[in-house]
Amino acid sequence: MITLDEIRNNTKLQEYKRMVIETNEVLNLTAITDSFEFDVKHLYDSLLISDYFDYRFKNIMDLGSGAGFPGIPLAILLKDTNFYLVEPTKKRCDFLTRVKDALNLTNVTIINKRSEDLDINFRGYFDFIVTRAVSRLNILLEISLPFLKTNGYLICYKGIKYQEEINESSIALKILNSTIEEVKKETLPFLNEERFNIIIKKNKEIDKKYPRLYSIIKKRPL
Repeated sequence: MITLDEIRNNTKLQEYKRMVIETNEVLNLTAITDSFEFDVKHLYDSLLISDYFDYRFKNIMDLGSGAGFPGIPLAILLKDTNFYLVEPTKKRCDFLTRVKDALNLTNVTIINKRSEDLDINFRGYFDFIVTRAVSRLNILLEISLPFLKTNGYLICYKGIKYQEEINESSIALKILNSTIEEVKKETLPFLNEERFNIIIKKNKEIDKKYPRLYSIIKKRPL
């Protein structure tokens, strides 16, 4: 696991921080602009999962990438992994493209779409999907799992109310042929804040009627 000192001494991570904070003055990207808090709550937090699996030569989707968390920090650290940052907001995609070009992140692809609108070729394509601060778990499952390979993993960054979200997702997990493999509890250094990363495995293919339109998913989650 990368240390906080290594994050502070990583030129690309620090340049990314500078770009986020600078752009945040004209585009709402984050509420966290203090340098120390940014290193811990954004960069360190994003990189918590970096040693969960062997990601080399794999394809990872960052669903709802926003300002690029966790996809950009992970792409900086995991140079042999392909990252697809899926983000529906064009202005944020334009920012992510500037970051990609400035940091020469050749392992990053920016996709300006909602995940459920992805090209059919992406169905069952990804080895891993990561998502942070996007939506509740029972909604996340439907908009992500169809795009995972069988035996692939969805990793959801969650807070202290994670169990409540798991409880309301039991039907969705069954319908979408997936199981919760593990919940990893992490603690952010110095701040003593807890994080809970839910690891979900896709066990077999999913009915092609999923995902439904997002308006339907949001109104009637599984």
